[in-house]
Amino acid sequence: MGDELAIRSTHAVLPDGERAATVTVSDGRITGVLAHDAAVDAAEVVDLGGHALLPGLVDSHVHVNEPGRTEWEGYASATRAAAAGGVTTIVDMPLNSLPPTLDPASLDAKRDAARGRAHVDVGFWGGAVPANLGRLHALHDAGALGFKCFTTDSGVPEFPPLSWDEVRAALAELAAFDGLLIVHAEDSATLAAAPAVHGKAYAGFLASRPVAAETRAVARLAELVAATGARAHVLHLSAAEAVAEVASARADGVRLTAETCPHYLTLAAEDVRDDATVFKCCPPIRPGANREVLWEALADGTIDCVVSDHSPCPPALKRGGFASAWGGIASVQLGLPVVWTQARARGHGLGDVARWMAAGPATLAGLRHKGRIAAGCDADLVAFAPDAEWVVDPATLHHRHPLTPYAGRQVTGAVLDTWVRGRRCDHRPGGRLLSREAA
Repeated sequence: MGDELAIRSTHAVLPDGERAATVTVSDGRITGVLAHDAAVDAAEVVDLGGHALLPGLVDSHVHVNEPGRTEWEGYASATRAAAAGGVTTIVDMPLNSLPPTLDPASLDAKRDAARGRAHVDVGFWGGAVPANLGRLHALHDAGALGFKCFTTDSGVPEFPPLSWDEVRAALAELAAFDGLLIVHAEDSATLAAAPAVHGKAYAGFLASRPVAAETRAVARLAELVAATGARAHVLHLSAAEAVAEVASARADGVRLTAETCPHYLTLAAEDVRDDATVFKCCPPIRPGANREVLWEALADGTIDCVVSDHSPCPPALKRGGFASAWGGIASVQLGLPVVWTQARARGHGLGDVARWMAAGPATLAGLRHKGRIAAGCDADLVAFAPDAEWVVDPATLHHRHPLTPYAGRQVTGAVLDTWVRGRRCDHRPGGRLLSREAA
């Protein structure tokens, strides 16, 4: 019996480079990566011509907010947006939903909310807060891919931060079973000493989240990871100075990784208009010179992956100025073209983007069958037109509230089609709920 699907492309982005190939699929898995002109016995053959074939992206930093705050976002809308943007797997953050994912029962609640609604595959992070320290192994065994904590206020009262002593305790607990701690790393004492936000100017908000808050937190985290022998990951790295802390720790053998986000790689503080709260996120978008250091850190491997930190909210919560507006950018549908636009301008290829946005996040989350076009991997595939130019229109976005700082921005690269485990994404949910894979 032949394969169910074969996709030909003169530009298939493979782990060992970009070349012409035919990819065959059966039972949701890639069965072969063949020569472009190979004879195939498949029920459906798709010829992309000169368009690229990418591995499906893995976005390991998505706030779906369901259950409990489904008016902010939900599995149906978030995953439909993901599929439209070439993202075939998301990993949902443990907070902003009610209840937060802090124990097996709340993980079950997440799964129940997502079941039958997801258009792409969905994994789940657990949370680490003061109240569940010492009980993280149960959530690990229930299938959580790792554990998120904050070192400063999370923005929601039901997910309090850890003190540095508690971070150390969490790392020691996770080290016993090689669990992963993913950390919103800003130092609360430094933030408390920073000037309060006043007025409409973005400069005031930027001053309230200083570079030192990130740099000190990353340095302290690196010390604790080294002391405990645990694994940790720095979320949404925005500050150039913190890059050096990550690089130094890794040079010393510390098991510390880091990510950044499309908005930090694309936008610049100088371009944010006063009271343009659609740009508000924490840590903040910093000046253009800072942005270039992040690109250098991606190029040299200090930063491992690029993920959205999709953090949507209703429009009303973005009103009221930088002091009170919700801090979050919704971009799960736009990450690929936004990053590709900037990457190609700096001489990077699609292979680099696939490493940062597919293979890197898959490795972080321990999803061994995701993020690569290779035999045995899930057939998560994206047809991509790398030269297509278009202007971002919020009306075309699928997440629940189409607020975006990219509105009106010209980008390059368009997603033409998306397959999740060999199934072409359409308007029918068909995503699978993922658990931690055995080593």
